[in-house]
Amino acid sequence: MIALLTDFGIKDGFVGTLKGVIKNINPSVDIIDISHDINSFDILEGALVLRASFSYFPKGTIFCVVIDPGVGTKRDPIIIKTENYYFVAPDNGVLSLALEKEKIKKIIKIENEKYLLPRDNNTFHGRDIFAPVSAYISKKIPLNEFGQEKKDYKKIVLPKLKIEIKQIIGEIIKFDKFGNAITNIEDLPSFKIGYVKGFKINKLVNSFLEGEKNNLNIIKGSFGFYELFTPMENAKEKFNLKKGDKVVIEIE
Repeated sequence: MIALLTDFGIKDGFVGTLKGVIKNINPSVDIIDISHDINSFDILEGALVLRASFSYFPKGTIFCVVIDPGVGTKRDPIIIKTENYYFVAPDNGVLSLALEKEKIKKIIKIENEKYLLPRDNNTFHGRDIFAPVSAYISKKIPLNEFGQEKKDYKKIVLPKLKIEIKQIIGEIIKFDKFGNAITNIEDLPSFKIGYVKGFKINKLVNSFLEGEKNNLNIIKGSFGFYELFTPMENAKEKFNLKKGDKVVIEIE
């Protein structure tokens, strides 16, 4: 199985082209779309979505991840094999949050032109490098055939929390489709009250409809982090929230 995650959208035919390349090499492989609506060039958002989703796939899945603002530059195209999965992507940090949970077996720099498409430009490595390599991996081509081993890969880190005696200070790192604001707060020992941009966060809940209408609430969400929301409304728009806004939580 090959799982695709990109920032391509669906307007320009790029996703369909990836699938065509893959199926041309291995017609029998299954292809699943994780998302193609990652904000353009947003490596952190891609890393968060991959982190939240990859472990729900069958072992042996090949993740083809193309959020690649550095396409055509000196950043390496890589394959990373872990104990459970394969990852094919640019070496720009997009894999790093997911790989925190995996035992890495091998890192390969993709170099062998035999397994790439011929090209006269460097603007579409998703089509010319990552898709065909993913397809050949699905056909059990040994990883060392693709290139030389590397010792490490680029990592990105989430913004650090500031933890004080009775206060945790985090920030908004992503918005989902519903306008909920995902923070970088992964653990919350208790909750008294919170603030963001002068707005109160009144209630910690276990389900969205438990939240107070017209107010901000906080919940542990499916990304594995606490997020701010307003029931049945877009909290991002309602409270003019932005990525990077500080979230202050007072604890007992």
